[in-house]
Amino acid sequence: MHARAGATAAAAVLGAAALLSPVPDARAGEVGAPTVIAHRGASSHAPENTLASIDKAAELGFSWVENDVQRTRDGELVVIHDDSLERTTNAEEVFPGRAPWKVKDFTAAEIARLDAGSWFSPAYAGTRVPTLTEYLRRVEHNHEKLLLEIKNPELYPGVEQQTLKLLGNEGWLDRDHLERLVVQSFSADSVRTVHELKPAVTTAYLGRPAVTELPRYAVFADLVNPSYASVSAAYVSAVHGFEGPHGKALGVFAWTVDDAASARRVAGYGVDGIITNEPEVVRAALGAD
Repeated sequence: MHARAGATAAAAVLGAAALLSPVPDARAGEVGAPTVIAHRGASSHAPENTLASIDKAAELGFSWVENDVQRTRDGELVVIHDDSLERTTNAEEVFPGRAPWKVKDFTAAEIARLDAGSWFSPAYAGTRVPTLTEYLRRVEHNHEKLLLEIKNPELYPGVEQQTLKLLGNEGWLDRDHLERLVVQSFSADSVRTVHELKPAVTTAYLGRPAVTELPRYAVFADLVNPSYASVSAAYVSAVHGFEGPHGKALGVFAWTVDDAASARRVAGYGVDGIITNEPEVVRAALGAD
């Protein structure tokens, strides 16, 4: 996803101690660098939303990765950003008569046949679209933390319950994993549904609600995650002024920040996390470890 004047401890950026929890308490702790979240994995180094991408993020030393979840025609959850297979796979070549190649119109077995790497680089030819199960197991293997986006929930009725069931089956709803998991969506209804189904899960709304609307969002969302171009120090401070459903100050993860100047600017606003396609650039700009 894409100074400090007026900022106080109430709007402090996420410090090293807070990195242990996905629900930042912006009112406590020392000022430190925001958490850096690798958007769709290390997506400037490897094809987005693939196992190779999260492996690369781990290799580069980034513990947080972001992904997108959608559903196949036969009900399998897969990790892919677009609702169409066209941009990041060879679906047009393999299935020439099935435009517009929507994820929801293909079975999991059909999607498993597709090359999801060659579009990025010949070095990744044969890379596959992972199922969410495969993806979760690799995140676990890599000891990573997950910012999981439920994509286009209006296309997939019941996807929230299905996603939570799979997370539970894979062990991601126990105490340890809940500290490494955030579920987010651009749909407020979807975020609210996740919260109502599993109140212990940390949730995030993708967007920038008006300050007057924040009390309503604070009922079901622990974080408000806006586009970096839409935020200011005053807005971040306002968000931090509300408590989320877990009794901590609402957090802010800004997206998608890919250059040093923007990273320093939003860090100065007091954001708790930065979602980026260029995690090395952001880390260097912030002087983060």
